[in-house]
Amino acid sequence: MIISPPYYLHALVYQFSLPFSSSLLLGMFITKLNRTLPAKLTRHLSFSAPTFLKNNQTSITTSNLKPQNSKISTFMKHGLIQEAQNLFDKMPQKNVVTWNTIIRGYFLNGFFSKAFALFHEMPERDIFTYNIVISGLMHGHDVEAAREVFEGMVCRDVVSWNAMIGGYFINGMLDEGLKVFEEMPGKDVISWNLVIEGLVKCEKFDLAEDYFKRMSNRDVASWTIMISGLAKAGKMAEACKFFEEMPTKDIRAWNVMLEGYIGIECVDKAEILFQEMPEKDLDSWKLLISGLAASRRLVDALRYFMEMPTKCCKILNSILLGLIRNGLVKEAHAFLEKQPYNNVVSWTNVIVGYFEIGEVGSAIKVFELRPIRDVTLWNVMICGLGETDYGEEGFKFFIRMKESGFSPDEATFTSTLTICSNLPSLDLGKQSHAEVVKSGLNHFTAVSNALVTMYERCGNMHSALLEFFSMPSHDVISWNSVICGFAHHGNAEKALEMFERMRLTDVKPNHVTFIGVLSACSHAGLVDQGKYYFDYMKGKCSLEPTTEHYTCIVDLLGRFGLIDEAISFLNRMSADGIKVPASVWGALLGACRIHNNIKVGAIAAERVLEIEPHNSGVYLILAEMYLSCGRSEDAESIRARMEGKGVRKQQGRSWVEANNSG
Repeated sequence: MIISPPYYLHALVYQFSLPFSSSLLLGMFITKLNRTLPAKLTRHLSFSAPTFLKNNQTSITTSNLKPQNSKISTFMKHGLIQEAQNLFDKMPQKNVVTWNTIIRGYFLNGFFSKAFALFHEMPERDIFTYNIVISGLMHGHDVEAAREVFEGMVCRDVVSWNAMIGGYFINGMLDEGLKVFEEMPGKDVISWNLVIEGLVKCEKFDLAEDYFKRMSNRDVASWTIMISGLAKAGKMAEACKFFEEMPTKDIRAWNVMLEGYIGIECVDKAEILFQEMPEKDLDSWKLLISGLAASRRLVDALRYFMEMPTKCCKILNSILLGLIRNGLVKEAHAFLEKQPYNNVVSWTNVIVGYFEIGEVGSAIKVFELRPIRDVTLWNVMICGLGETDYGEEGFKFFIRMKESGFSPDEATFTSTLTICSNLPSLDLGKQSHAEVVKSGLNHFTAVSNALVTMYERCGNMHSALLEFFSMPSHDVISWNSVICGFAHHGNAEKALEMFERMRLTDVKPNHVTFIGVLSACSHAGLVDQGKYYFDYMKGKCSLEPTTEHYTCIVDLLGRFGLIDEAISFLNRMSADGIKVPASVWGALLGACRIHNNIKVGAIAAERVLEIEPHNSGVYLILAEMYLSCGRSEDAESIRARMEGKGVRKQQGRSWVEANNSG
């Protein structure tokens, strides 16, 4: 969204304060505070030592400390926490601004405990200190500590109250936020806006409108908050009403409406609104062009991009993605060639597009012409080549990547190991594994999963298990790899054992898990267990069976000779509205071949050929079945039919190593 709620709280801390001109008044406040606060709270806030800063102390070192305070602030803004702390520690003198700056920096970087600890160490505090801490604690979801700090304040200004209101809303405590608002002695427009914004975020639009109407003074933000919330919720009619009544519309309000229309896919209305805008900023152009690209109005998106006064690579890339997702990869490439506004992301998208449409050569050509490359671009090449059956070429790119001085990351190794898993030899996989360990990237779950999969696909279940049990945590892919691995290698007992272990964890099985489980049952002829797990998947896990699951069950029943029961499962598929695919009919055909059931086998074969008329294997199996029972004429008829359709038996291929190279 154009507004990033709660956008006030980040600016509140230093914007407002109440003047304290009298040291006597401060002393009276502190005396009264120490008398009235509970002893426990006084100890918690350490008020016995620190005091509010007196004004006559501020001028001693402020000018001298300003450059160092500013440097601490800069360090913290850029996440250089240790540098900021080192500078803070070395400072011989510190004023309250120094302490406020370091505390605020720790809060901004998410170190809430450290910030709060420094607050307790402060020798003296001012109103800004308390406001910083309240806001920071609220953002860190330590509501109780923020409340104690607030209640312990000698005197509160409007920022203090606003920090509490906004903090309660951040933490989803609407009633508490509204209560504080009603108790607030003096409300400013920001107070009202915080309440309205909090209610709008919770989609309590009627209540938000009630508070909006109660406002005696509204600013542009008040209107924009209401419009933004309604638009984000898709309530564009209500948003329009507020927009039309808005006395002064700034560009942010126009953009909110623009975003709202695009969000509900009313791009035509968004375009009309865009044309009516008295002025447009970069966000206006981005919103419209991205909306047009997403709605496949790519020609219009390109036209507006060319009219855009300040071109933006991000917008160009959104148009390119729109073209690529619609299969217009060559058009996207041609358009990009003519544009000076591009970056490595633009060319990466084009390469991905070429891989998606199977033009591997074009993807390689684009890559080779790129003078600037990054790790992501190399990863795209390695992954794309691996997924398009050019795994060996992908591995060569992996080697080139390292030779070019790029350090592989977790995505690189995941793709490389996936390539290795499709090669019969383990040598390259083991080398890659060694590099993973050397780089320290084996703690990434995705990389470890790729290692487990690589080992199990190459037949080394021992190494796969070693890697699996060395992982600090497992996800569903980890479990699926070992379950499916054991099932693939015919060890049904181990596959089911690993599944039972998985059931004892918090990881929920998915469709792939049950393909492994049912496949294991099928290979081992475990009919009862297969039926049980099939029903368990549907009933307990609420997973609807796919064609792969039905294939496993039909194969299981068929292997055991339960042809009639297998056919009843096919009928269940049809009843469930699932079209029986060639793979399921093929499983039934395989079972009929084993048990010499020519009648059902012929039916199953014909169903496969209806879907896959050039499947040479089905013709050969059916001809073999006819020959096995002495029906040579029928077998010849099948062969003649095969030749008549121009179907040829597919030649086998193998992969060998020569001199330790593939």
